[in-house]
Amino acid sequence: QVQLVESGGGWVQPGGSLRLACEASSLDAFNVGWFRQAPGKEREGVSCINDGDESTYYVESVKGRFTISRDSAKNTVYLQMNSLKPEDTAVYYCAAARDSRWVGGPSCDAQVTGRYAMSYWGKGTLVTVSS
Repeated sequence: QVQLVESGGGWVQPGGSLRLACEASSLDAFNVGWFRQAPGKEREGVSCINDGDESTYYVESVKGRFTISRDSAKNTVYLQMNSLKPEDTAVYYCAAARDSRWVGGPSCDAQVTGRYAMSYWGKGTLVTVSS
């Protein structure tokens, strides 16, 4: 069982920055993704990072503005969000799934885009972008 805890959400003006953190007891051998859900909208995969090679994926709407990274020593995955827009307002969730690429399993982009399920989820942190 992996417990994920998000932090770093809050209110920021358009153009501002926030850094979200997803902390777990252990993220060894796990791919980790960030998702978001805005009011009245479906959940959307935002970004993910694979275990090992730390290859990443970003949804088109955040490319060039968001950066995902992981600190294995701290069992934490970060989402640095810059140039925030009102449309980035949402509850942001992190999720994890065991990396099984070595036996033909999916890369994290397939997991964050819904083709494969994530196994563990945090409770979310609210990001509000408004003036």
